[in-house]
Amino acid sequence: MHEQMKSRKLIAAVALGVATLAFSGCTTTFPQGGEKTIAEKHATIDSRADNVLNRLYEASPDAKSAVAKAKGVLIFPKIMSGGLVVGLEHGDGVLRVNGQNQGYYTTASGSIGLQAGVQSRAMVLLFMTQEALDDFRNSEEGWTVGAGATVAVAKIGANGLIDSDTLTKPVVAFVMTNAGLAAGVSLKGTKITKMEEGQ
Repeated sequence: MHEQMKSRKLIAAVALGVATLAFSGCTTTFPQGGEKTIAEKHATIDSRADNVLNRLYEASPDAKSAVAKAKGVLIFPKIMSGGLVVGLEHGDGVLRVNGQNQGYYTTASGSIGLQAGVQSRAMVLLFMTQEALDDFRNSEEGWTVGAGATVAVAKIGANGLIDSDTLTKPVVAFVMTNAGLAAGVSLKGTKITKMEEGQ
């Protein structure tokens, strides 16, 4: 039993190491465009973020008023995930406060187990209180869902209305795939860090 636990810990350590190496190569390039300047990269993120918000409003008109009420909106327009034994996720996003860009961030997570190929999704986080936004922005070592940071994934009705209880939470998330808004998604373990200057 003790040997099995040691073996599992070793596999987890290797998985995190592989994830770190993989993500480090993703922070300054886009696979379809090769090397990009910082300005080009940010412009791409901004454009994709606008498209994701438009898609969100189409899927749930109720979301537009929620975004307007939020103290801050963090948009990750393209989070790629995939792998065989080690599942990896990585995406770049932008934080907007009062409609203005306030910084660029990256998200990464990893899991062990058989993964179903490469997938893409978008994530929009709404910081509904000033305290929640300040906690996020002041997290120097990164902000991790489930480690002191609770995120409520929005429940959307068939009519596109957001469950009223969801909007009482400090941080609300919308997750979208190509098929539309995703339900029953767990974001626990997702880590978000601010991009360094020059990324």
